[in-house]
Amino acid sequence: QVQLVESGGGLVQTGGSLRLSCAASGRTFTNYALGWFRKAPGKDQDFVAAMTWSGDVTYYSDSVKGRFTLSRDNAKSTVYLQMNSLRPEDTAVYYCADKYGGGSSNRYAYSYWGLGTQVTVSS
Repeated sequence: QVQLVESGGGLVQTGGSLRLSCAASGRTFTNYALGWFRKAPGKDQDFVAAMTWSGDVTYYSDSVKGRFTLSRDNAKSTVYLQMNSLRPEDTAVYYCADKYGGGSSNRYAYSYWGLGTQVTVSS
């Protein structure tokens, strides 16, 4: 059974940084991709970023491009989301999710999800 565990959320001021982690376990992740999504109160869940475990392909939403960066540590089966220049509108619960094949911005394409980590950006 695939398990995804997010960590690294917290409270930060506008302009600050956080690094989220998504630790995966349960199988090998070759030929799979991991995505990050977020959900703010009263809003739909939005795509943030995705990457293949091989790291050769990454995607970012326009709202985070240039501020957020994905990286991975295959030895630890962990993907990181470095978030810089945070804004109040980045406040949300952040989820990581796993799918077979390449990354996707479509949340319905993902099979396994973590429980999320809260990110709050104060103004």
